[in-house]
Amino acid sequence: MSQNTPKSLFTADLIVPALGDSFRKLNPRELIRNPVMFTTAIVAVLLTVLLVIGQDGLATGFKLQLVIWLWLTVLFGTFAEALAEGRGKAQAASLRATKADLTANRVKNGGTEAVAASALRAGDLVLVETGELIPADGEVVEGVASVNEAAITGESAPVIREAGGDRSAVTAGTRVISDYIKVRVTQEPGQGFLDRMIALVEGAERQKTPNEIALTILLVGLTIIFLIAVGTIPGFASYAGGSIPVTILAALLITLIPTTIAALLSAIGIAGMDRLVRFNVLAKSGRAVEAAGDIDTLLLDKTGTITIGDRQATEFRPLAGIRVEDLAETALLASLADETPEGRSIVTLAREAFHVATASLPTGAEVIGFTAQTRISGVSMNGTLIQKGAVDSILTANPDIGETPAAAELRRITDDIARSGGTPLAVARDGRLLGAIFLKDIVKAGIRERFGELRRMGIRTVMITGDNRLTAAAIAAEAGVDDFLAQATPEDKLALIRKEQADGKLVAMCGDGTNDAPALAQSDVGVAMNTGTQAAREAGNMVDLDSDPTKLIEIVGLGKQLLMTRGALTTFSVANDVAKYFAIIPAMFVVLYPGLGVLNVMGLVTPESAILSAIIFNAIIIPLLVPLALKGVKYRPAGAGALLGRNLAIYGLGGLVAPFIGIKLIDLTVNGLGLV
Repeated sequence: MSQNTPKSLFTADLIVPALGDSFRKLNPRELIRNPVMFTTAIVAVLLTVLLVIGQDGLATGFKLQLVIWLWLTVLFGTFAEALAEGRGKAQAASLRATKADLTANRVKNGGTEAVAASALRAGDLVLVETGELIPADGEVVEGVASVNEAAITGESAPVIREAGGDRSAVTAGTRVISDYIKVRVTQEPGQGFLDRMIALVEGAERQKTPNEIALTILLVGLTIIFLIAVGTIPGFASYAGGSIPVTILAALLITLIPTTIAALLSAIGIAGMDRLVRFNVLAKSGRAVEAAGDIDTLLLDKTGTITIGDRQATEFRPLAGIRVEDLAETALLASLADETPEGRSIVTLAREAFHVATASLPTGAEVIGFTAQTRISGVSMNGTLIQKGAVDSILTANPDIGETPAAAELRRITDDIARSGGTPLAVARDGRLLGAIFLKDIVKAGIRERFGELRRMGIRTVMITGDNRLTAAAIAAEAGVDDFLAQATPEDKLALIRKEQADGKLVAMCGDGTNDAPALAQSDVGVAMNTGTQAAREAGNMVDLDSDPTKLIEIVGLGKQLLMTRGALTTFSVANDVAKYFAIIPAMFVVLYPGLGVLNVMGLVTPESAILSAIIFNAIIIPLLVPLALKGVKYRPAGAGALLGRNLAIYGLGGLVAPFIGIKLIDLTVNGLGLV
């Protein structure tokens, strides 16, 4: 599995463009998308006007400092978003370089013509030969070739792309390094995989997720409430026989509204998608990333996800009266022409465990190829027929065996193999049963522990397999999954997902074939393999560029990290605001209401220094939290209660304590330097 190296947050090639973008984002049409920061900008404009007019009796130096720090608050917010987008733009630039100047050999009238890749349309057929770049997204319809996808996935090892099956999809910008393929274009110009990826990583198509919208509504509501509250203060001041300048009231409003989380909210969402991109996963929407963090049920294919993918022969089990050496030699002869991993493992086991010396089939031998209809392979040589295949298929192909004692014994052996989590293959010579081969699915190392982590997250894992129920039960027990679905068809997968969703659960699954497309589309998080078919990639809301099914587990962790980061910083921001209320309001109103002096526990020197210190703290806390917003809160598998307790202990308590310490230190500095 490949993972792009994270780019440092504070390099010149990120900081300098982000600084420029932060000023461009002051455009009211962009700023209005963040109502809280828009309100802060309006207040900054108002105080700038009042500074010029200068008729409210406040010192010019004090007002100037307020104006500077208010504008810095707005700029720090736009800078956080610009910095988050900057890392996406850097990746987009490299993707554009991959896509630039692509040409194509379009098949036409029995020959080919050279055209620009931008001229290709869906349905066009192109020929791609050794050394050439694939000009457009499509599916291989003829040929087989090795393709270097390093420009997309970062993985240097080539992959095989061939017509038919689940490894026919190809992506623009990848290079054919051997042989040739003919590709049918499946996307119109500007709508291909790379085009969508570039737009997504730049943030150009990033829409606010439901959680972000809900949180934005809450922040706007709080802003309106505090705006109304501050608007009533002049009346109370007049009742007490005094007055409060508009500059002070406007500055108070900014210290009360939730500017911290409002400034970082967009950056958190962009950074969450960016972390997935750097993990070689393309999320088609922020909603998919969030949903990954809320997953209740995880569906995983057995082969390639829970097991290593290739079954290995581990044992020969002969029938009574049959020498195991004879069974091993017969199985080897049936497998010499079998180039599947299972066939090669049978040959290896026969040679290494039983020293079968046969190296090749005799001249004139006729190989019987495996087909999905017969489910049998083998060889016919010198008048002898050797067969190897599924038990029922071998018995059906040899009706004379019927319900003989040998057939009954074979079924007992194969049932025992299935209960042990293996796959049995029956072996017969000239219609006589010899025994069975034990093919074992090797469960991946450490997978049981990973399922334990998911269980601690509160996620239920379900293994999906085409194996019979006995085999599935044994592998499920060995792997440590919570449940399994045996002999699964596409309809079975879809029905299971719908049942879980009907119970109010969010479901994630991965797949690569056209038959997985309905389930991928139905899932709340559908992760399609990049090596899969076009139908699968279109149906999923995420695409794994490394085509590693086990990555679904990491995707869940990244989704939870996004939700935790937003929750942690929201908790910190709310606690931060509450602390500021108690720190500032007593110092501000002690002149009007001397009794409030007892609440000035921080001992802030003057109302002016209290306001200025709060505004300065309000501004500088934003850039201090930018690294946390972009890198994300470290996630550890735990239950919801434990995570909430940790969140409150670290970020809730931290949000309460930080303003008291920060504002007091700033107040001492401001007064020590004579700034008020």
